[in-house]
Amino acid sequence: MTLFDPDCRICPRLATFLDQVKIDHPSYHARPVTPFGDPEAQLLIVGLAPGMHGANATGRPFTGDHAGILLYKTLHQYGFSNQPEATAVDDGLQLYNCRITNAVKCLPPQNKPTGAEINLCNAFLKRELEALPKDAVVLALGGVAHRAVLKACGEKLSGYTFAHTALHPLQNGLKLLDSYHCSRYNTQTRRLTPAMFQQVFAQARALIS
Repeated sequence: MTLFDPDCRICPRLATFLDQVKIDHPSYHARPVTPFGDPEAQLLIVGLAPGMHGANATGRPFTGDHAGILLYKTLHQYGFSNQPEATAVDDGLQLYNCRITNAVKCLPPQNKPTGAEINLCNAFLKRELEALPKDAVVLALGGVAHRAVLKACGEKLSGYTFAHTALHPLQNGLKLLDSYHCSRYNTQTRRLTPAMFQQVFAQARALIS
């Protein structure tokens, strides 16, 4: 399996759903979303899956949706990007020593991938993790991403409890750092505040430095 397959249709439910989304929204990307950023980055950010009117529409992770507002603003604040906003694939945004991907590369119905779909897509994530520098930091946005990273690294899920700002040294040398997902729900309910998100990126920056 390659690092990423833009034509992947291995999950029948997701492939069929994307076909319908493309009919309903002809201008949307509506395909697997390519990871974005520096291929040799020391920081890999792992989200859950593309959002309907964000990455699924634009074709770039966290671009054009609410979750990307806080993410890209914070990336810029900590020197991981050249600008604080992400609106479209041609907006000039560049990432520095950072790469963004998702545990599931295709938009799932109701933003909820099945366990089988997460497992099938895990092979792509495994290849991405294997390509990282040995001392890289992997920032998991949410519990699904946390568990997907552990599975891709061959770790036992029971040995690593998800918690905001929790740091987990993995046996392969990578450092898994946890954060609540920067979703609209989490930010609007204040489960995740900008200050809390900044704390995570300050940790990531310190670990890399």
